Amino acid sequence: MTTPRDWAADTVLFLVAVGFTALAVADDVDRQLGTVPVAAQAILGGLSCLGIWLRRRWPVGFACVVIVFSVYSIGASFVVLIALFTVAVHRRLAAVGLVTAGAALASIATALVRPDTVMPKWWQALLGIACVGAILAWGMFIRARRQLTQTLRERARQADEERITQARQQERHRIAREMHDVLAHRISLLSLHAGALELRPGAPADEVTRAAGVIRESAHRALEDLRAVIGVLRADSISDHWADETPEPPQPTLAHIPELVDESRQAGTPVRLDCTVSDPPAVPSAVGRTAYRIVQEGLTNARKHAHGAEVSVTISGGRGDGITLEILSRYPINAAATAIPGSGNGIIGLAERVGLAGGRLEHGRGDTGDFRLWAWLPWP
Repeated sequence: MTTPRDWAADTVLFLVAVGFTALAVADDVDRQLGTVPVAAQAILGGLSCLGIWLRRRWPVGFACVVIVFSVYSIGASFVVLIALFTVAVHRRLAAVGLVTAGAALASIATALVRPDTVMPKWWQALLGIACVGAILAWGMFIRARRQLTQTLRERARQADEERITQARQQERHRIAREMHDVLAHRISLLSLHAGALELRPGAPADEVTRAAGVIRESAHRALEDLRAVIGVLRADSISDHWADETPEPPQPTLAHIPELVDESRQAGTPVRLDCTVSDPPAVPSAVGRTAYRIVQEGLTNARKHAHGAEVSVTISGGRGDGITLEILSRYPINAAATAIPGSGNGIIGLAERVGLAGGRLEHGRGDTGDFRLWAWLPWP
């Protein structure tokens, strides 16, 4: 694409070439010694000048034609320099060498075709060679600079594409964690209450009604959460999501943990909550969200693997000391196998969350069989 700067450069070169051709033709008219008719020299020089407007599209072809014209017209010799510069800018070194050799042969052919041409002295020849070398060096420098600029732009574009790809992958991993954390909790409640109804077909009507209400509420919340997560996946531009560090709803915080505990109690899990965090509203949203997910995963695992066993949730800390969480699930007296399958990715996801937040996570069973989930999150 020709830019306004290119048009301006071509205009200047065209005007200078026309002026040089006019002077050369006028000199031949004054001397009246030319073996080539003046009219032919003027026509060939004029055509060479007009070819300047086509030099960017066909640099080698333009150079070849102008070199041939320069054998019969001195006016075209200046355009030969422009052609050599154009070839050096737009073509490889091999093409530049061939065109330069053709220009050297043309200078020899000029002496044969036009015996009236005055041969330059040795210092004039050296000066001409130096000028041609400088023009070629200038053209090749511009070509190398353009190639370097294009390479840097391509690398920047590739780096930007890689950054976008990594950001999209991170966003999908985040969405997968959200789906696991949210839906695993809701669906475990559904499974427990549905299992209770299945095992007790003759339960009182009020228990059946209460269990059905919990199932309906959990299913409704699961659908709402799933709709929110799917909405992220269906967004027209994912960049609007990965550019913002705040995740899409649901966005639970430390203040939502009591509601989470109440849901587990309604599902039949005895939970004791002890929260002694100083100034809970001042807890950063990212820290509170991570703390919520830790408690959620701990309660979900307790329902899956130790349903009915007592669970204690202890949360403490403050600004500067960080937030410490401990979920202790007592080993059940009747450790029957649970019917709720587990993917085994919950703790892995928690470890990733806590690591990204700059905290620490510990988990495992003690000598008594109790399962302990402990985490510390920084609160500057």
